Amino acid sequence: MIGSEANRFLFTNDNKYFSNQWPPSTKILLGPASLSVQAGSTHQNRRKILSEAFQPRALAEYTSTMEEILYSYFDKWEKMGTFTWYPEIRKYTFDVACKLFVGIDAASNGNFVELFEEWVGGLFTIPLPLPWTNFGRALRCRKLLLKQIEEIILQRQQEPISSNDALGMLLQAKDDNGNSISVEEIKDQILTLLFAGHETLTSAIALMCLFLAQHPEVKAAVRNEQQQLGFSEPLTLENLKHMTYLDQVMKEVLRLIPPVGGGFRKVIKSCEFNGYFIPEGYSILYQVAKTHQDSSVYTEPSEFDPERFASSRSEDKSKPFAYIPFGGGVRECIGKEFAKLEMKLFAALLVRKYDWELLPNQNLNIVSIPTPHPHDGLKVKFSRLNP
Repeated sequence: MIGSEANRFLFTNDNKYFSNQWPPSTKILLGPASLSVQAGSTHQNRRKILSEAFQPRALAEYTSTMEEILYSYFDKWEKMGTFTWYPEIRKYTFDVACKLFVGIDAASNGNFVELFEEWVGGLFTIPLPLPWTNFGRALRCRKLLLKQIEEIILQRQQEPISSNDALGMLLQAKDDNGNSISVEEIKDQILTLLFAGHETLTSAIALMCLFLAQHPEVKAAVRNEQQQLGFSEPLTLENLKHMTYLDQVMKEVLRLIPPVGGGFRKVIKSCEFNGYFIPEGYSILYQVAKTHQDSSVYTEPSEFDPERFASSRSEDKSKPFAYIPFGGGVRECIGKEFAKLEMKLFAALLVRKYDWELLPNQNLNIVSIPTPHPHDGLKVKFSRLNP
């Protein structure tokens, strides 16, 4: 199903005509207790608990940690000079997710990240549980990851209660009946949060860096906005709200190549849309990327044009659900404000002090699985700006 009308029909009829669905490999590897695979009242209850980790007061506390980790990476990249950026951005977002969700420092240095990457590699595959298949290897890694997460949980249960990260909030949370959440469920929820807070963000940040390098006039305008605003560091959530042009750039990156290309639903009750009968039991894929290419909504949709989101044009507002990088309805991405915060902070601090250019002779075609990224991993020359 493609386009704003189809999205509106789908999102407003969740739990009536449609229920959440994932490919079998994804469902198995995320785990039965993951928020992503839960439905109905259980999903609503857990979503309410997990959303605490993404409230404005929590986000405000995250900025200084993100900034600290980011500057350690900027220093590292400056020393490296020329390198492949995409795997480096993966390490950065993984460190941020592990610190803010589980409280682990420098997670990208240990075997945790290697297990995680192999687990991610099986999420969208044929679910053959044989030792040499991507899915089989991912299943093995899931067990090892959950074992490590369980050790962290048991250690945290012995320590004074803290709600500085998502794990702390889950350990304190109670369901509607006043019961604590089981360790088994917390393990699945943490694994899902790490995936959601790392995989899609890596894609969005890497593509933002690619588009800015390909459009030096846009990069200059982003830098000019930072100079005009003149905010001192560390930046706050309040500072970020004033960066309206950077907002437009981010929105255009997420429109042109959304990190999640679509979403799955199962038809739980036969229905009709635009004269088509959709039988119970059918599967539906709603198309984020194709929706964002609708020429009745977006002028020259294949062009990179942040100005389309300026208040004078606001092309995305012309039809409801015409812009859905985070999905929509009751299953809209729970961490969308976290994602926007991390993207924005990254870009704002990057353009203030550093510059980068694409190295020649590399394949910049976008590979879409598991999330969009440049074929050769985005090879760049990275340097500090002259003060």
